[in-house]
Amino acid sequence: MKKLILTFALLLVAQFGFSQAVDEAFKKDVLKVIERSGSGLSSYKKQILANIPEDKQAAFSVEFDGLIAKANDLTAKIYMEEYSKEDIKAMLAFYESPVGKKMSEKAPAIMEKSQASMMELQGEIQSMMMKYMQ
Repeated sequence: MKKLILTFALLLVAQFGFSQAVDEAFKKDVLKVIERSGSGLSSYKKQILANIPEDKQAAFSVEFDGLIAKANDLTAKIYMEEYSKEDIKAMLAFYESPVGKKMSEKAPAIMEKSQASMMELQGEIQSMMMKYMQ
């Protein structure tokens, strides 16, 4: 009986260890997708650094990189709940393709231009909101 219980316990430990390794590999792939898609905070770093005095940028970068890691971990958990491992593998394949690489390269410029165009519309949006809020 002891051998049976010991065998069962070892199987549980082995299964837990294997699932942890699989989840870590999945998380690693998810983090790659987040980084390559530009959906992480690192895509904002260059923009934000432009507002920080040059003599403080190195210290800011160290702190901000820690915040990026924390944000990416939180985002990874969400991705892991919403997407399957196969979905993530397909996303990685896309981001490793020529058009996926181009999309990643262009993302910061597109984001900056989109933000600028939205700023132009902000007055119109506020006017429209006021019209319907009264």
